[in-house]
Amino acid sequence: MFEHKKIFILGFARSGYEAAKWLVEHDNEVLLNDSKKEEEVNQEQLQELKEKGVHFVFGSHPDEILDKSFDYLIKNPGVPIDHKYVLKAKELDIPVINEVEMAYRLLPDDVTLIGITGTNGKTTTTTLTYEIIKKSGKHVHLTGNIGYPLCSFLPKLEYNDIIVMEVSCQQLENLDQFKPHIAVMTNLSPAHIDFLKSYDNYKRVKGKIFQNQTSEDIAILNIENQDVLDLTKSILATTKYFSSKHEINGCYIKDQGIYYYADRVLDLDKIKVSGVHNYENIMAAIMVAKELQIDDDVIRQVVYEFKGVEHRLEYVMEYHGRTFYNDSKATNNKSTQIALSAFQQPTILIMGGLDRGQDFSELTDYMKHVKQIVCYGQNKEKVKEYADSIGIDVIVVDNLKEATGQAYQISKEGDVILLSPATASWDQYACFEDRGLEFKEIVKEISNEDSNN
Repeated sequence: MFEHKKIFILGFARSGYEAAKWLVEHDNEVLLNDSKKEEEVNQEQLQELKEKGVHFVFGSHPDEILDKSFDYLIKNPGVPIDHKYVLKAKELDIPVINEVEMAYRLLPDDVTLIGITGTNGKTTTTTLTYEIIKKSGKHVHLTGNIGYPLCSFLPKLEYNDIIVMEVSCQQLENLDQFKPHIAVMTNLSPAHIDFLKSYDNYKRVKGKIFQNQTSEDIAILNIENQDVLDLTKSILATTKYFSSKHEINGCYIKDQGIYYYADRVLDLDKIKVSGVHNYENIMAAIMVAKELQIDDDVIRQVVYEFKGVEHRLEYVMEYHGRTFYNDSKATNNKSTQIALSAFQQPTILIMGGLDRGQDFSELTDYMKHVKQIVCYGQNKEKVKEYADSIGIDVIVVDNLKEATGQAYQISKEGDVILLSPATASWDQYACFEDRGLEFKEIVKEISNEDSNN
């Protein structure tokens, strides 16, 4: 399938590196193109691929390098869907896929694939599902949008292995044959409109996770999300549901516990992560575990010790009565709504970043505990206009270090200082992880400097 082919890879990054490595090791001719300059990419990986025979074009996208001699174009998920090479490949009838689709086609038949998507909660659900399966003693791999390309696991897979994969809309866009045995959709709300051009298209792309499933496969769905129900009403998979509001035939909350059908699995007061959104993530993970016949004791051990995912409402520290939370993964309004819903204390909200044309008015109903906003980044003036419009005091600065410092200076004992930007990080950072790591480092510096004064 992927041998003795000529393949164009668009975008280096993690997935481009792993795809190029596998392909060139299996007798394919590989050209990798990236708009970054050669010195800006991982030099160790670059040298490794060069020694294996991969060809590179860096710094631009010359028109002439993509022609009909290529058998595939493998697109990095972050590359826009209307990139000129993507459009040209379609004109030339060159299949456009991504690293996930390529790796899927190479998976052994006996591997069980669990795909998890949704607008929010997919990283938490994926991580928790993986940890439960791992604790049960089954051989499991954590892959996908969570940071580990599926290609990198191909040499490691053994008979009856399980793959737990976070699947983003960017990855789903260029999937064709991909079919998980168990597919989870946590929720749906408007997001990534800049990338997929409309909410309708975003929903269509999200729905592709179910497109190849049959009645022998399982779809686990949030019954309280109407967009999820509308999107999945015609899928062929066997549907199973979880609910945070009603007792249903599935997984649900009742009497301060989480039930699977009639059986009480967990007590809410023993769960370390808080918020209805986290309970929904936990229920989705429980339903996957039940499909794999994992005992309740294992589920309880993992869930009761689970402290959440880095950069997703992550507790950083309490200092002088102020509690700092890193929610850098909040790259859209819905994520910030969830974060703000988790606190009853006076909150200083740090927000801002890449201007993607979002409407912050969607946050208004969740701002009742926000006493002040500190904004920075490309869209800081837009954030200021929004804060002014709803009568919340706002401070405008240039960068996250200044924003965090200002938030601490104006805070009082009992306050929450929350980084939940509601926007992507790409105006000043390579990724939201870098933004979150810097925030945590800044908080640490504040506590150290203050202690030394």
